Amino acid sequence: MRMATVVVNGQAADLPPGWEEETLLAFLRFHLRLAGVRFGCGAGLCGACTVLLDGRAARACTLPAQAAAGRQVTTAEGFAAAGGAPAAVLRAWEELAVPQCGYCQSGQMAQAAASLARRPRLPPEALEAAMAGVLCRCGTA
Repeated sequence: MRMATVVVNGQAADLPPGWEEETLLAFLRFHLRLAGVRFGCGAGLCGACTVLLDGRAARACTLPAQAAAGRQVTTAEGFAAAGGAPAAVLRAWEELAVPQCGYCQSGQMAQAAASLARRPRLPPEALEAAMAGVLCRCGTA
């Protein structure tokens, strides 16, 4: 039986037998030990688990790990190396000292990077609307 492979932050990672039924969030956090992928609501509503899947925002808590087979996943840990919008968003987050508690930040960065990659000159109100799907748990944003 051939294992499915996911490219995570530029590195190939095999989905071990049995992981096909798990979520992408579980695969990233518990198999690959990527702590930047957060568990929030478990229903895809809060956005804390948002990662980039082939450059688009995806909720890792509701996506089966198998759905990422043969695709590129970028987590907060890989933003700097990814270049483009993810690296620019990471730099802006650091320069502006955005994080408060930090729990939602990786999801917010992924959502911002996906939005800006599609439309680099996104008007502030459109970016605010795009970001509304990633909730801040500590209430600071």
